[in-house]
Amino acid sequence: MLDVLKAINFADREPTLSHRFGVFFLAGGIVPNPIDLRFQKVSGISTDVQLETINEGGENLHMHRAPKMMNYNNLVLERGYVTSEIPSPLNLEFNATFSLFKFNPSNVLVTVFNEEGIPIGGWMFLKAYPVKWSVSDLDAQSNTVAIDTMELAYTRFQIIRI
Repeated sequence: MLDVLKAINFADREPTLSHRFGVFFLAGGIVPNPIDLRFQKVSGISTDVQLETINEGGENLHMHRAPKMMNYNNLVLERGYVTSEIPSPLNLEFNATFSLFKFNPSNVLVTVFNEEGIPIGGWMFLKAYPVKWSVSDLDAQSNTVAIDTMELAYTRFQIIRI
């Protein structure tokens, strides 16, 4: 009976809360960057299939829609402007990209955690590289945190379920 209850609890998990997450930049695809892992917001985790329309010859009643290729949106990361004494490897990488046009793709793991801080799933973004970097407006009449927005393109992503 206990095994049945465990199976029911496993199948009827509570929805995952979106505020428990981590972002890990994997140097060489393996070693996580220990400094750049706290972000306030992650967006752009989506994909869709591009379709090709093929018209039926001689019959104009319908057309065929065939899958053509995958389309991935950019991964967008937001965090407070970093001013720590320890240099941010991510900021150094973005600087190299936008100052020297030097690209060093790496894998990025976005992980969702449960209440105890244990990973329960996530997404692995393969061969990610910087494509956009912006800082929020500086406004003398506002008392808000300066936000770095970093955008990454990647070749594909894999869903990870634990």
